[in-house]
Amino acid sequence: MTQGGEEEVPVVYLHEIRRQYRQGEETLTILDGARLALWAGQSVALVAPSGSGKSTLLHIAGLLEHPDDGEVYVGGTATSTLSDTDRTQIRRTDIGFVYQSHRLLPEFTALENVMLPQMIRGLKKRETVQRSHEILSYLGLGERVSHRPAELSGGEQQRVAIARAVANAPRVLLADEPTGNLDPHTADHVFHALMQLVRATRVAMLIATHNMELAARMDRRVSIENGLVVELD
Repeated sequence: MTQGGEEEVPVVYLHEIRRQYRQGEETLTILDGARLALWAGQSVALVAPSGSGKSTLLHIAGLLEHPDDGEVYVGGTATSTLSDTDRTQIRRTDIGFVYQSHRLLPEFTALENVMLPQMIRGLKKRETVQRSHEILSYLGLGERVSHRPAELSGGEQQRVAIARAVANAPRVLLADEPTGNLDPHTADHVFHALMQLVRATRVAMLIATHNMELAARMDRRVSIENGLVVELD
């Protein structure tokens, strides 16, 4: 599989993904043979009604949830038969997550929040301090590195969360309504920061969003219909 001759394989490829949930005596089919390819340096908006399976798709793409059937490829490698330890390692090194709620640790500064995933990975403290400073400065937070989350605005907190998500230089960034709690002006600022990172690092990005204005500014738009991922115009 190729895309414009740039990459031989997608960063992430979901192949024939199926996922069902039991609700009482009923079985709800959320995904039914869904396919989706995410390419390096490309931003993809996932726009679909609530309850259609957006979060499920993100969780499966991020190896947080197992599909009932189908395969998730990361960098061309099938992940269904990997051990939990190996899946966790891929999440730490190849996948970044940004949520609607920033989920920052309140007792730590902005700098320390960005340092943590790097230290968990095993990088030396000196290296994590330098890299965290660079990322936060790139996102316009160079003067806020010593502030704790409660001392930051909502937009600043979300930019720290983005910095934390990309601290380990992931290959794919998955975001679930990352601007959903922000006012339009702040949401636009945070979105701009995300797009800057895509262009600068060539990370693949999939964002679940209800904001059609922001979705229109991304490279692709997809939705979920009848359990399948469909491309939108």
